[in-house]
Amino acid sequence: MTLSTDSEIERLALRFIERSLPKAEWTHEAHWAAALWLARHRPELTAPDAMRGLITRFNEATGTVNSDSSGYHHTITLASMRATAHHLHAHPADTPLHHVLASLMASPHGHPDWLLGYWTRDRLFTPEARQDWVAPDSAALPF
Repeated sequence: MTLSTDSEIERLALRFIERSLPKAEWTHEAHWAAALWLARHRPELTAPDAMRGLITRFNEATGTVNSDSSGYHHTITLASMRATAHHLHAHPADTPLHHVLASLMASPHGHPDWLLGYWTRDRLFTPEARQDWVAPDSAALPF
């Protein structure tokens, strides 16, 4: 699925918030699209505790268990929201969101393994990193 209009992004984000988005549609691109839409239109929902609540409730609604080995991941969420803010601020405020999303997807962050440039797999996928922020151990985040 390629999200090519702002209305498609908004619809996806609202379905995520409402927990009516099918799990099969919760792709890497969809994660970024929802994050961008939230950051631009509902910034109060991008606070760490708000994001934790949104994601854990969405996971529960789609049958994903939130545990020490699956579901919500706090370090990935916070790093991703920092990348989201970076990409949003790199464009004028009136840039259509689907253009920001296309730019993000064409960047290194568009690759699903982008976080492994900053964390080792062994550190990133610990129960501690799922529950709380764990600083990168390979390279500092550039934002």
